Amino acid sequence: MGCGCKNKNNGNNDEARKTAEEMLFRKAEVTTQTGLSKKLTMMQSFASAITSRGLNNEKVTKPMKQLRVLSCFGNKSEGGVLPPCEHLKESKTPGKFYCGGCGCGDRKGTWLVGEGEEYSKLDYPRLNCPLQMPGFTNYETSKPDEAIAPVTRRHYIEQLSYKDIDNISVSVHEPPINQENKEQN
Repeated sequence: MGCGCKNKNNGNNDEARKTAEEMLFRKAEVTTQTGLSKKLTMMQSFASAITSRGLNNEKVTKPMKQLRVLSCFGNKSEGGVLPPCEHLKESKTPGKFYCGGCGCGDRKGTWLVGEGEEYSKLDYPRLNCPLQMPGFTNYETSKPDEAIAPVTRRHYIEQLSYKDIDNISVSVHEPPINQENKEQN
């Protein structure tokens, strides 16, 4: 009921909650390349990712993977307001997802998240995102106009606290210990 002072903040958080649930995000613009230029860029990006894995199956750090998962999958499943990326595609394989924006297609090597010890796309230490989102090698900070409603997903992620990002559940497995190093210890 409130105090009758015409102040919209009458102690009821329903309006704020409704606004958060209905929060709209602006679609990000993808710079489009065509033909040979696109194929060369894809090949460069793929080669960079593969070499970053190294001989010991090195993986990205947990905070970086959390940012990548947030950038791709959003946080609605954890009670947040960020929807999944508009390029996130469901695989023909149940429970698997891939990026529809980078052009890699739907196959085991391009699934974003793996199970158990599987090496997934988001595990590569160097990995580019077509939207240059947080957590990726080619990440670019949002421009001032991205803060104007409706905000971009990138700007929204940049405003999250470390605690919010740390709550994103990911599995990060350490690479196998080199036998020589193990014997030295």
